Amino acid sequence: MGNLWQRMVRAARLDVRLYEEVEHDPAATQQSVLVVVLSSLASGIGSLQYGILGLLGIALGALVGWFIWAAIVYLIGAKLLPQETTEADLGQLLRTIGFSASPGVIRVLGIIPGLGGIINFIAAIWMLVAMVVAVRQALDYSSTARAVLVCVVGWFVYLLLAIVLGISAL
Repeated sequence: MGNLWQRMVRAARLDVRLYEEVEHDPAATQQSVLVVVLSSLASGIGSLQYGILGLLGIALGALVGWFIWAAIVYLIGAKLLPQETTEADLGQLLRTIGFSASPGVIRVLGIIPGLGGIINFIAAIWMLVAMVVAVRQALDYSSTARAVLVCVVGWFVYLLLAIVLGISAL
């Protein structure tokens, strides 16, 4: 478990080497699952709005959303907008994107009265930046702008999919 926490701290610090490390470590897939679950549980606990079943639902929803998001980014980034250097598979994106949720654990601090909104805002921006780093590394992009483009296009596709399926949040 110590290795997981160390990796989460490195991911939150936007350590490019960490994202390369988990990209190439298939054993890190289980850790990525834990990161997504811990981040979503921290959000649920920080909001104080959910019981145990609600927290389990949040965790399950986060896992489904993580998988769908990684698949969308894979299709857009590796198939539609690859660079010559792009070599990636879905597992690599699952691992790197999973670790990009690491900063989300600070959302547990939302439990402090009056801080929930600012904590969630900071966590959202931090996780977005981490996701761009994760996508850039997993897709072997030489440009951060290209990773941002893939994330923005992916977000629109993700949103459209949620609307078409009639789901408020995947």
